[in-house]
Amino acid sequence: MIWSKEETLSREEMEAIQLTRLKDTVKQVWDKVPAYRKKMEDAGVKPEDIQSLKDLAKMPFVTKQDLRDNYPFGLFAVEKEELVRIHASSGTTGKPTVVGYTKRDLEMWTECVSRIAAMGGATKQDVAQICFGYGMFTGALGLHFGLENIGATLVPSSTGNSEKQIMYMKDFGTTLLVATPSYALRLAEVALSMGIDPKKDLNVKIGLVGSELLTEAMREEMHKLWGDDMLVTSNYGMSELMGPGVSGECEHMCGMHINEDYFIPEIIDPKTGEVLPPGEKGELVVTCIYKEGLPLIRYRTKDVTRLIYEPCKCGRTTCRMENLDGRTDDMLKIRGVNVFPSQIEEVILSVDEIGPHYEIILTRKDHADRMEIRVELLKETDSYKELEEIEKKIKSKLRIVLGLDAKISLESPNTLQRFEGKAKRVKDLREGI
Repeated sequence: MIWSKEETLSREEMEAIQLTRLKDTVKQVWDKVPAYRKKMEDAGVKPEDIQSLKDLAKMPFVTKQDLRDNYPFGLFAVEKEELVRIHASSGTTGKPTVVGYTKRDLEMWTECVSRIAAMGGATKQDVAQICFGYGMFTGALGLHFGLENIGATLVPSSTGNSEKQIMYMKDFGTTLLVATPSYALRLAEVALSMGIDPKKDLNVKIGLVGSELLTEAMREEMHKLWGDDMLVTSNYGMSELMGPGVSGECEHMCGMHINEDYFIPEIIDPKTGEVLPPGEKGELVVTCIYKEGLPLIRYRTKDVTRLIYEPCKCGRTTCRMENLDGRTDDMLKIRGVNVFPSQIEEVILSVDEIGPHYEIILTRKDHADRMEIRVELLKETDSYKELEEIEKKIKSKLRIVLGLDAKISLESPNTLQRFEGKAKRVKDLREGI
């Protein structure tokens, strides 16, 4: 189902909307945000310099550090009295990033999430269970209001108490699950431990997953546990831009459709900042062109993807972004080789004898990097030969994909840490890294 006519506009019609809104947004931050005006003055650009979409490249980038440097409200374009809601990141690595919404911002957010939920198959007939944590995190409330706007019945169960989550699914007839991919897998594990087969005993047919990277291998793992007929789609967003709803997959799963009437995407070379041609892979930069509270221009997401402009089989004409390869700040440098954790995950999930949970531990000894990967066996075995063959299989596949050796630690089933929110798979214990 296509929710809004804006999803089917011609490229010329969309770009006309984008240019009008871009000019308004640039004037807005110049007039109302002193910190932004200074950045523009330092870059030698004024609002009147923006006469085409190509002129967006003249504008300076904004990063998460800018939000922290102007904590809490220094980049806001409205007075605090105009805000109707405030969210913030956890701030585990420093000051939290604070985001705020006017009434119109919340209406826009609801519209964007309604679109991506409809892309993922949601309808007013669904019972939608939201297993994101409610609170300062934007994910839960973002999906909540979008699905509610569609007309779905909401079960705001949040995270934790997984046995009760399964009880709700069974008793309420949940048809749609909102969760991180890793927590969706955990819930299936818990159901099986309770003697409940998610494929046969539950009615969950749609998975709207987000907040962490969904690889194709992880999607296949979801199908193994929840059933082949479950439609699992990924959606994208971040608090700084709005929350969930920036883009999402349709049933054809050939990239995430971007709500381009509200967000302009660019792909840049992360080292030089140069804008790359359509189809090339690099860092995603996003400009918000309709926000009142926190209108960020050229925000560097650090997410690695590419853009696809061909119309989709679903009938939508909006630009699509490929499912993420990872983040520039998640990339690991191991013995001179650039490694994304998602590459390791693809290898792990291709080995039938081990489960989807893993941990990457990096250390350094005698000035050399060492990588250990802890994985779980699907079932216990006392056969040394069988264990040796599994280990060799993983090592061989890692060499092919990464060109690196790693120590493989085979753990008993259900021993590695499970995550209810965003999974933390990497422990980098190297000094000075």
